Amino acid sequence: MEWWCRGLGWAGGVPGLRWRGGRVSTLAYGQQLGFRAVGVRRCPGARSNPCPLEAVVSGRATGGRCPECARLDRAHSVAADTLLDDPQPYRVYLAWFGPGMTKVGITAEARGEARLLEQGAVAFSWLGRGPLMAARRTEEVLRQALGVPDRIAYERKRAVRHVLPAVEERAREVGELHRRARAVGGWTETLEPLDFVPRDHAGAFRLDGLPPLGGTVTELVDGGVVTGRLLAAAGPDLHLLAPDGSCVALDTRLMGGWALQGAGEGDGFSVPVTPMAAAEPESAQGELF
Repeated sequence: MEWWCRGLGWAGGVPGLRWRGGRVSTLAYGQQLGFRAVGVRRCPGARSNPCPLEAVVSGRATGGRCPECARLDRAHSVAADTLLDDPQPYRVYLAWFGPGMTKVGITAEARGEARLLEQGAVAFSWLGRGPLMAARRTEEVLRQALGVPDRIAYERKRAVRHVLPAVEERAREVGELHRRARAVGGWTETLEPLDFVPRDHAGAFRLDGLPPLGGTVTELVDGGVVTGRLLAAAGPDLHLLAPDGSCVALDTRLMGGWALQGAGEGDGFSVPVTPMAAAEPESAQGELF
């Protein structure tokens, strides 16, 4: 039987692999995972619509979509600034991914912490709530005033998960950013400010005691096998203990568009792996989830 993955999702703070058709395989830390990629990687389409061209896409692109479907996927996206008239309330947040790695962002209030889990935020705090455009303006004002980005590359995030400072230090850095943000004038006139309440996802991600990262899966290939024991999950990444004893990170966005089969007993890890401090993969053209 072949399965078509749509990436890693987070429901109720628990990771799960999403499949075409809506099925979700909830993941448990410590379980053994194993699959084989089959054939060629094809664009999975966008917004529940199949790709009309069934286009072949690069194995290294984390977006995994052809240019046409990537444009369709971002046509109504908050992140891409193309959704402007959403009436539901939004929240501005401050997220921490590692020492010196903080960002400001927004998410629909109804989504709760899901967006922070999807991004791999280790610690965060809400900052304010209000209408979409007020939240978007506040995000931009604070990004400029505080000198923080609105995006941080996943390669940087995963590299520091194995050497995190104590939870108190993580909260201290977010708290300092929250204090500086509240001192920036103007934005509280259109957005309701929220008090600093630190939240931490290291437990949900199972990052404590994570061994050093040996490498990252570069791409899936026809017949290539990924197998290992699940140590941790953060954002779209699975951290696996491979059969050779090394810790390997798999960005599940690389799985989109591949037909996957269960690996056989005794199958070894046989997809390309980029060692730490080597070249970064191709940039994404969109998100799988």
